[in-house]
Amino acid sequence: MTYCVAFQLDEGLVFASDCRTNAGVDYISSYSKMHIFQPAPDRLFVMMAAGNLGTTHAVVNRIRRDFDNPKQPQPDRADARADSKHAGEDRPDLLSARYVFEAADYIGRVSVAVQANHATSLREAGATGEASFILGGQITGQPQGLFLIYPQGNAVMATRETPFLQIGESKYGKPPLDYIGHAGLSLEDAARLCLVSQIVTRRSNLTVGPPFELALVPRDSMKVSRRIKLDKDAPELTRAMETWSRSMQETLKRLPRFNWEEAPL
Repeated sequence: MTYCVAFQLDEGLVFASDCRTNAGVDYISSYSKMHIFQPAPDRLFVMMAAGNLGTTHAVVNRIRRDFDNPKQPQPDRADARADSKHAGEDRPDLLSARYVFEAADYIGRVSVAVQANHATSLREAGATGEASFILGGQITGQPQGLFLIYPQGNAVMATRETPFLQIGESKYGKPPLDYIGHAGLSLEDAARLCLVSQIVTRRSNLTVGPPFELALVPRDSMKVSRRIKLDKDAPELTRAMETWSRSMQETLKRLPRFNWEEAPL
């Protein structure tokens, strides 16, 4: 299992993921779940993946293969859309997409195709090839976008009211995001909050663990301004864990007293 979280902020995008993969209690390894694509100077995409590792690697490989076979943007004409014979050939990829939602739709199609290729053999083995993705990025002239892509290929987008998206083992790390997260956070504060979310998840679920990766993408920059990878012994990770734990202990002491504590018999 894995855990990935991303924020869409007024200042830009923040991404965080763990690197642990688990194929049983006796086979735990480390793979990066964060992939950065810049097929042209006018666009940048960051993709994070959770689920079947074979599926996610195949999706990444197909994306890179399609960079070598570029497609032209789909004409904005009704007759082109009506030509069903070639409809599947004209749908954009990361290089030809004009909007981030088109890029998310492309990732969904690739994922569904990869899963279909291995569905029968995986089902016979009692396994699943399902994978989910978070895709964020920007194309020049368009706003930044952040999308969660389901195994079925469809996607939902982050909004100002719901500025963060999660995939993988998401339930343990959600409370800090719900209580503190909002679109007005700075990139650095959101990165710290995402790291805390990873720490809390790691504490409750052994299938999630370091190294943790963080990436920051300022709005309209078309570049990743910061990217770090924190191993389990990284001082930043240790300090964050200690500070969060200490703050929780201090908060517990400041909570209102029960009535019987205020007026004991």
